[in-house]
Amino acid sequence: MTDAPPPRGGDALDRPALRLVGVERHYLDAGSRLTVLNGADLEIQPGEMVALVAPSGAGKSTLLHIAGLLERPDAGEVHIVGREAGKLPDRERTAIRRVQIGFVYQFHHLLPEFTALENVMMPQLIRGIGRTLAMQRSNQLLGYMRVKQRASHRPPQLSGGEQQRVAIARAVANAPRLLLADEPTGNLDLNTAGVVFEGLMRLVRASKLAALIATHNADLARRMDRVITLKDGKVVAA
Repeated sequence: MTDAPPPRGGDALDRPALRLVGVERHYLDAGSRLTVLNGADLEIQPGEMVALVAPSGAGKSTLLHIAGLLERPDAGEVHIVGREAGKLPDRERTAIRRVQIGFVYQFHHLLPEFTALENVMMPQLIRGIGRTLAMQRSNQLLGYMRVKQRASHRPPQLSGGEQQRVAIARAVANAPRLLLADEPTGNLDLNTAGVVFEGLMRLVRASKLAALIATHNADLARRMDRVITLKDGKVVAA
């Protein structure tokens, strides 16, 4: 097996990658207040995989958006690797999101005009990492996800499972401490979903990522460290 890409920032392994404290989120719907999150608490440690399983409309996406600093809570705190980030200015939130958080979505969102290798290199180059180092790390990640042999292929030339494995490699290219995934195997058949999940699990374990994964796949959820759901706007064990 290819050696795991080393995590960066060893001191970050001593604190939760994500901690939500009393998070609230409300929306106005036809003039009425709709409460989605109501005092939600959650803590995820480095190297821990947590499955988020809840019915559509329960607030899974809202929870992921707040944890990923894409959306602000109406109340409560959002701690990323020990830093309260929920109330920071947009520029600082963006900087934390770029370095500390990786995102994987149901659709891979790869850039079709670039190769698999170039897609994984892209976030590193944007961050200012040199091309040689970015290429080295990207090849390492593609090898770890077992798609290195497809590095020179563009997304339309890849299977659905290969595309999603490249997307996962891209999500962790800058060695974030937290990975947020929204139905990462939702578009795949059961066998392919299992292959993609195995690669994701190896990566999380080896690099001490903390992962919060929203999924409707009960079999995959059971293979994670714990399963949570949302009930009355709160995070509870499933």
